[in-house]
Amino acid sequence: MSPSVGIIMGSMSDLPVMKQAAEILESFGVCYELDVVSAHRTPERMFLYARNAKERGLKIIIAGAGGAAHLPGMVASVTTLPVIGVPIKSSNSIDGWDSVLSILQMPAGVPVATVALNGAKNAGILAVQILSLMDSALADKLVQYKKDLENSVLQMSNELKQNQ
Repeated sequence: MSPSVGIIMGSMSDLPVMKQAAEILESFGVCYELDVVSAHRTPERMFLYARNAKERGLKIIIAGAGGAAHLPGMVASVTTLPVIGVPIKSSNSIDGWDSVLSILQMPAGVPVATVALNGAKNAGILAVQILSLMDSALADKLVQYKKDLENSVLQMSNELKQNQ
């Protein structure tokens, strides 16, 4: 089965964060590909990746980047696929704000859905939510996931009450 989500990052140092998106997609049984594609060091490769993504079967691209964080926006500029940006607090970052603002403040006409700083897990969940619009089995898994979240909070509440 070909991947339906592409997960890309600016460098291997982003992998600990971006792996969270991969783990969530795996838990839902969504096929993905994972790669390093740098907007600044391999711009031609980045444009090729983005321009050919749809033809290769991708439905969504999750792009994580730190520092200046141009990867999600530049990918979004050359594809019609939804792009989910993950700002990453990297070693050269200004507390992550540079990454957040670089991804969040896109010009009109080039949207990038932006999750929280280091929020790759939510990027994975958002990708599942988008894909579930066309896949009822995936939608059912998503409903169960939300119920499991609710049950975990109720369990914590019960434990807290019992320990008072």
